Amino acid sequence: MDDHPVTSTNQDETRSRERPHDGTPVPPRPVRRAVVTGGAGFVGSHLCEALVAQGAEVVCVDDLSTGDVHNLASLADDPRFVFVQGDVSAGLDVPGEDQVDLVLHLASPASPTDYHRLPLETLLVGSAGTRHALELAARTGARFVLASTSEVYGDPEVHPQGEDYWGHVNPVGPRSVYDESKRFAEATTAAYRRSRGVDAGIVRIFNTYGPRMRGHDGRMIPTFVRQALAGEPLTVAGDGSQTRSVCYVDDLVRGILAFARSGLPGPVNLGNGTELTVAQVAEDVLAATGSEAGVVRVELPEDDPRRRRPDTRLAERALGWRASTPWPEGLARTVAWFRRETRTPEPGAPADRRSRLREGATT
Repeated sequence: MDDHPVTSTNQDETRSRERPHDGTPVPPRPVRRAVVTGGAGFVGSHLCEALVAQGAEVVCVDDLSTGDVHNLASLADDPRFVFVQGDVSAGLDVPGEDQVDLVLHLASPASPTDYHRLPLETLLVGSAGTRHALELAARTGARFVLASTSEVYGDPEVHPQGEDYWGHVNPVGPRSVYDESKRFAEATTAAYRRSRGVDAGIVRIFNTYGPRMRGHDGRMIPTFVRQALAGEPLTVAGDGSQTRSVCYVDDLVRGILAFARSGLPGPVNLGNGTELTVAQVAEDVLAATGSEAGVVRVELPEDDPRRRRPDTRLAERALGWRASTPWPEGLARTVAWFRRETRTPEPGAPADRRSRLREGATT
């Protein structure tokens, strides 16, 4: 995680002029109170931990449709952390609103399993949920960061994908509820910056992995690890030649917080530039888990991208950020976490963890 104080930008300076796409970050100031929507999810919970560790008060807002309070167990007894169970699509009112100086908007189903199960909810959180989070930032003068996705590039015709690439997306396909939700959220964020002067920015997150992923969420790495630990063959789509670039979650958190400090409008790609084939990922998971179950081929999902790798030169230049965790090291940490989590929990453990969280008003 990042060791530097969490910071955002001076609002008067930011609102006085638009930052160029590749501009130099403005002088930072400390963040005292942050709101993290979707904070009980995989990435969100790591962000909550990092912010609290760096001295900020954090209000986590999550409706738990895909998040899990188990992810927040380490913060249960911290007086700087408050959990609010609420749906940001319906509104966003948080305790201590007048002190909020950073809004990180991550709320959204993010895995194929979840956004196929919750298609309308996914579209709504990208539209109404994003607007409510932006309105909170507008009321408080807070820095706003939208957690967008590499899915806005669709099945790209440009490789690697730079921020100036507009994408190749099927607007009515099975993945469109997530792709277009994030594209609309980006347009809304940019409009609030231009028309309302909100200090708003966009990061585009590429494939990320690590502890707290759910084994049944449909994403490649947690699915492979779960299957390998269970002695099941790994389900590799197609011939496995399609590529992904995978970033360890600690690196991503460091990048998001660096962007939050910068005052840049974005979009800025955050991901690991090392490209792996799906077949290679499967082979590495089998080796890391000691599984001999092998692989089984399944049909490629519709609109599944053939290649995916970020051009991260803007993040390197403007943020001084680069993913640094080697794939074998990150995979070993992830497998170790899955091994611990697959042990049978004590009866009542999830409920007990939830009861210990300091809760704000439900929205």
